[in-house]
Amino acid sequence: MASEKHFKYVILGGGVAAGYAAREFSKQGVKPGELAIISKEAVLLLTGTIPVLVVAPYERPALSKGYLFPQNAARLPGFHVCVGSGGERLLPEWYSEKGIELILSTEIVKADLASKTLTSAVGATFTYEILIIATGSSVIKLSDFGTQGADSNNILYLREVDDADKLVAAIQAKKGGKAVIVGGGYIGLELSAALKINDFDVTMVFPEPWCMPRLFTADIAAFYESYYTNKGVKIVKGTVAVGFDADANGDVTAVNLKNGNVLEADIVVVGVGGRPLTTLFKGQVAEEKGGIKTNAFFETSVPGVYAVGDVATFPMKMYNELRRVEHVDHARKSAEQAVKAIKGKESGESVAEYDYLPYFYSRSFDLGWQFYGDNVGDTILFGDSDPTSAKPKFGSYWIKDGKVLGAFLEGGSPDENKAIAKVAKTQPPVANIEELKKEGLQFASKI
Repeated sequence: MASEKHFKYVILGGGVAAGYAAREFSKQGVKPGELAIISKEAVLLLTGTIPVLVVAPYERPALSKGYLFPQNAARLPGFHVCVGSGGERLLPEWYSEKGIELILSTEIVKADLASKTLTSAVGATFTYEILIIATGSSVIKLSDFGTQGADSNNILYLREVDDADKLVAAIQAKKGGKAVIVGGGYIGLELSAALKINDFDVTMVFPEPWCMPRLFTADIAAFYESYYTNKGVKIVKGTVAVGFDADANGDVTAVNLKNGNVLEADIVVVGVGGRPLTTLFKGQVAEEKGGIKTNAFFETSVPGVYAVGDVATFPMKMYNELRRVEHVDHARKSAEQAVKAIKGKESGESVAEYDYLPYFYSRSFDLGWQFYGDNVGDTILFGDSDPTSAKPKFGSYWIKDGKVLGAFLEGGSPDENKAIAKVAKTQPPVANIEELKKEGLQFASKI
């Protein structure tokens, strides 16, 4: 008979949201044995001479940044949650000290919300009173579309530590070789920079007219594309990879593009987005906009079942509409909100509705940008956006119905970034767009 375990609270998923939820449970008070985190992830950590299979929740953004540095690279246990937001680093021991069970290398294949039962791939069952769905996203793979040759060796993706280790091994094995990065979003931009820093010949390929099209305007993108080009990264826009060639060992050798061109490649990194992992719950909970629909406390249509992070479609109070947000900041905050709501229900204390200000950021080379708010309406560009400047500093405001709804800043100080966040939050009126252009960052610091 396969084992059955019961917990008062179960967090399904072992990513950023799970770690921040565990910390919040600990703050609010949780008894030993009440809480479990079930995750399919696990990593071999070499502590001394004994390999230990464990991976407590960690800060995923490190994988596309510090993990790939040629010198002083980030490694676990250095970036366990909650260091990414300036909090305490929760090592595996922290969970055992708190009596929180980490159930790792465990893939859940069936979730029955009516009977509050989860079943693993090996037939173990877990029952719960309260469930937090924190399953996150899976990487979209080119093999999903049947792209010819997409299963060749050294065609890599980045989502988990395991993926990052494969990439590090490939970087070392193919030293100074040719890398092709497929995709022009976060992963595309951050990994093109990382591979360039590792002395690779780098080409980025993406179908859109400019990079990061979901957020960047043509003006903003022009700066980054020129900056990358000056660093020696080649950019091929308006086409996609339609197939890959491999040698007799099955190692990738070339990327065939739709426009007929062929790019030599020793390593290919694909970053074409993710899919929220909601399949286990299909037909059991209300869904919307590709995610699981929740209220302002992240409770789903099934009482006692909560969804946080990438998988949640929640009411965004500021804009009075339902949205799904794929970002680490929201993963952290939504997890904390759900736990506060669960504990508030138990104690009869009221909890404020989730009031989220959208926030995105990225770092690559010597650059670093932040964006707050909503990227809708007309835009203006201000500051020094010359990619050849020693220290470029520029930004954009998005203006709709006479108010500033969104703000972007490259090269800002912590105080300046706080100022643009305040602009997006307070949505100040704009009388004259030309004046705003002249004022630039000064406009934000006055608010």
